[in-house]
Formats: sequence, structure tokens, C-alpha cells
Amino acid sequence: MATDPLTAGAPLEERMARGDVFSPRCPSRKIMQHVTSRWGVLALVALRSGTLRFSALRRRVNGVSERMLAQTLKALEEDGLVERRALPVVPPHVEYSLTPLGRAAAEKVNALADWIETNLSEILAERAGR
Repeated sequence: MATDPLTAGAPLEERMARGDVFSPRCPSRKIMQHVTSRWGVLALVALRSGTLRFSALRRRVNGVSERMLAQTLKALEEDGLVERRALPVVPPHVEYSLTPLGRAAAEKVNALADWIETNLSEILAERAGR
């Protein structure tokens, strides 16, 4: 994240060379939304184990509608994080896997998911105490 106050006033083109999530016009905001949405995080983490067919991925994510998972995967595919492969069989099968960029993103969000799971009891205790 470009948080250097010296670059905050730089022309947009200069800041976009790296990305600036604090700029409302930076495309990084939309990508961040795709990656950090509830279903985006879960899809990326689920795909860390390898290629999954749509139905298996939906079962793994558990609780997501077919429509929402399809939208999430489409966005992640457009961002270059997920690869979709349609197999020419009857009935049609579609498989999803992480691209190298997607694997890197999945590692980051997996660390966050792991932190949440590890600290869940403390977080819930804080909630209960308020």
C-alpha cells in the first residue's frame, strides 16, 4: 500500500505504477474487494489444496449460493487469480485452479484466515465482554 505522504500528491499515473488503495480511482480497490470478500477469501483458501470442480468447490466453501460463487470466481478469473477450465465431456465439467498470482494472494488471505481461527476464542471473549 502506498502510504508515503510524499507520494500522496504525485500524479495519478505515478501512483498507479504500484497501486494506491487509498486512492478512490485506483483499480486496486476493486481487486481488493474481490480478494477480501467473504466468498473470495474462502474460494482462494479452498483452491490452495489444488484444482477443484465447481460443485466440489461449492461444497468446500459451504454456504455460498451457486450464483454468488460463479460471480466470485468470474471476478477472480478476470483479475488473473483463478483459472477456469471447461472440459469437453458430457455432462460438462468445469475445473478451477489458482494461477501463480492467485497462489500468492491465497497465501496472504490464508494467513489472515489462520489468524482469525487461532485467535477466535479471544475475539469471542472480547465480544462477550462488551
